[in-house]
Amino acid sequence: MALLAVGLAVLAWPSTIFGAFAIAAGGMIAAAECWRSGPATWGIMPAGSTARLILCIASGVLALWVASAVTTGTGAPLRFAVLVVLGLMAARILMSREAPVVLAGIASLALVLAAAPGLAPASPGPIPALVGGLIAAGVMFVSRARPAEKVGT
Repeated sequence: MALLAVGLAVLAWPSTIFGAFAIAAGGMIAAAECWRSGPATWGIMPAGSTARLILCIASGVLALWVASAVTTGTGAPLRFAVLVVLGLMAARILMSREAPVVLAGIASLALVLAAAPGLAPASPGPIPALVGGLIAAGVMFVSRARPAEKVGT
């Protein structure tokens, strides 16, 4: 999350400096909360991770294809980052059952959608980046649903 925030802030810098700071700040707050709320283990290749491994391989092949088609012209790095992050985070949200992972995916989507208006020929100003940064920071503080307790009979 922190690397995503820094990367998107760097890509958003040319269109709006204040927006880049808003994206970075929102992403760093979300990253800090994500770090605090995650599991205590790294969880590298836990049971059931085959789907994630296939997603990583497929997204790498897709990234090569998209890179050859999208990375030419002005704004190519931001365009590529927006497409890749949108696809990967949407897939991550749909594949996960854990609340912290879904919330981190939603925060990442908010950050990339905040940086995407930088692709327009005329800068929309810092408002989209400010709103996206606030959403990314705020979504990580949403209370997680607890499993329903059984009522004894």
